[in-house]
Amino acid sequence: MARILILGAGLSGHTVARYLSRWLKGSAHQITVVSPKALWNWIPSNIWVGVGEMTKKQVTFELGPVYRKAGVDFRQAKAISVHPEGDGELSRPFVTIEYTDDQRAGQTDKIDYDYLVNATGPKLNFGATPGLGPDGGYTVSVCTPEHAIEANEKLQENIKALKQGETRTFVVGTGHGMCTCQGAAFEYIYNIDHCLRENGVRDKARIMWISNEYELGDFGMGGVHIKRGGYMTNGKVFAESLMVERNMEWITRAHVSKIEPGKIHYETLDGTEAELDFDFAMLIPPFAGVGLKAYGKDGSDMTDQLFAPNGMMKVDADYSPKPYEDWSKADWPSTYQNPLYKNIFTVGIAFAPPHPISKVMKSPKGTQISPTPPRTGMPSAAMGRAVAASIRDMLNGAPEPTHRASMGETGAACVASTGSDILKGTAATMTVFPVVPDYETFPEYGRDMDLTFGEIGLAGHWMKYILHHVFIYQAKLGPGWHLLPD
Repeated sequence: MARILILGAGLSGHTVARYLSRWLKGSAHQITVVSPKALWNWIPSNIWVGVGEMTKKQVTFELGPVYRKAGVDFRQAKAISVHPEGDGELSRPFVTIEYTDDQRAGQTDKIDYDYLVNATGPKLNFGATPGLGPDGGYTVSVCTPEHAIEANEKLQENIKALKQGETRTFVVGTGHGMCTCQGAAFEYIYNIDHCLRENGVRDKARIMWISNEYELGDFGMGGVHIKRGGYMTNGKVFAESLMVERNMEWITRAHVSKIEPGKIHYETLDGTEAELDFDFAMLIPPFAGVGLKAYGKDGSDMTDQLFAPNGMMKVDADYSPKPYEDWSKADWPSTYQNPLYKNIFTVGIAFAPPHPISKVMKSPKGTQISPTPPRTGMPSAAMGRAVAASIRDMLNGAPEPTHRASMGETGAACVASTGSDILKGTAATMTVFPVVPDYETFPEYGRDMDLTFGEIGLAGHWMKYILHHVFIYQAKLGPGWHLLPD
């Protein structure tokens, strides 16, 4: 019997757990999932919670009953440390956890494993920018359901003020020069615009976008060219046209350095330091590792051997320093196996990327102002399924991982939808293949232009609405869930 331990029950970790629970059903193998949260959250729909279109109940469900049905041992706890060679008391590799449920909160335990999957996701590093975030800061967030609820409450307060004849400035974007996940902020700003129009107060509002992207539409992917209406255009034109049509303003190449009540301080790539007044601001934080430590059998700290400086775990990537021009898709991981311990895998945002996709840019002061690579959504699910399949096959005798999901060979789709009403909404839909540009295979644009395109309209909105229900049904392990796309 083998024990598979999965740290994290977000999109990637839950994907590993549900596929392994199906493939190993009836076997003697044990699957354990450790997550500090009792609820699974379909994060893309937090956007709708953040404008009052959905409730927390509509975007979450209890993990415990789902895992019990699947025969998975679920522990509501956070992982503290990894011991890949055991210690003086336990000869097998194990992870130390600290329970977060009401009954055992604060208690620690050791869970041994034969295979470990690190899917902890990121730490929301609000502390990287003074004054950023909802906890002790002056901005809101849509990164969790609770954050999104608070964001909507403050949004509604501002809408009330607008209805009373006041003016308001809304700022949405990234809260640090090294943020990722511009897509979430991009979708949220359009939902604010939609909400204000529905309330008849858009004319009294100023809506501003602030981002670390070199140009609009970069999204941390080094920019993108897309086919739209039979014509070739680039992400900059695509994104700018959407904002111009809606009378939005934008600031790019910006690092938010400090936030005070009603005031954002930022620095741009050319060295300019400026301030931006706001009444409502939703700024995505940078991501970091969750703080997992690693120890050798003798108790020595070996964290730097398993983890990169940002706290993300190392995988089968090329981490050697290179000039930007020498980076390629071959540097990116494909199996997500740890190079030192072949029974450890890392998926989703928890893995350390070998380098940014967008070119690293710095201001005259040396401040890095360029997006870090996106690794959420479809790429996370692809990684999760590939790792689950590899572990299944290795349990059956395969000497090494059998499945791959390199971001240089897989695509992604993003649907930025406004409003959850099935008849009134619209959406900007974009697909990219591959996520990491491959100029060897596609020398002109780095991507397959037959699979890289963008459209705007009601059809994309329907797709987003349908996918919300499809993915939650799938995550709940409804009958036939494995037949649905990831």
